[in-house]
Amino acid sequence: MKGRMVAALAVVVASAVMGGSAEGQAKPKRMAVAVMDFDYGTLDRWWGQYDIGKGMADQVVDALVNDGTWRVIERKKLDTVLAEQDFSQSDRADPSAAKLSKIGKVLGVRYIIAGSITRFSTEKRGGGVRVKGIGLGGGKAKTIVSLTARMIDTTTGEIMISAKGQGESGKGGDVGLSTGGFGASTNAEEWRESALGEAQEKACNELVNQFLLKKDRLE
Repeated sequence: MKGRMVAALAVVVASAVMGGSAEGQAKPKRMAVAVMDFDYGTLDRWWGQYDIGKGMADQVVDALVNDGTWRVIERKKLDTVLAEQDFSQSDRADPSAAKLSKIGKVLGVRYIIAGSITRFSTEKRGGGVRVKGIGLGGGKAKTIVSLTARMIDTTTGEIMISAKGQGESGKGGDVGLSTGGFGASTNAEEWRESALGEAQEKACNELVNQFLLKKDRLE
């Protein structure tokens, strides 16, 4: 009987010690990442003055934050640094190593995501027309948004991960982002419920999933 009590006490003590050591272990530090506005220079400019690349980056940031794997730098901080570095729109998809290094040091980030929107359109078939990004009339519609992006090490300029994302929607009609009297922010509910909004969200989520699947390549 006495032997059983001693054995039970030993188990309790061992469990307490192990539990205490586990609680004392620090959680692994999350790496910081910043997301550049996406370049969309290859697309038709019927979007007017609206910067769809900025809206795309915002949605990628949302997906990264919701996942929680990385610490994501607040967009206003990044915009401030980019303005100070005289960062042009042409630098979005392929920033120079020197500028990446400066941005990384100022923001305290190891990795930066830079990319391009390669497709952002709605195809109408069997009737219907498009006016400044607004689908009118009947017919079937197929909306496609495609992205490509890279995660770059700011200390070396090396491309650590390359990823693509594509989203499609079969919803009829879509929302335009023109400046001709009608427009919608990509954060607006009207936009998110549109065909382009649905396709954009799918493309961003797929892109982020690709980064997550390849995160073991990072130090």
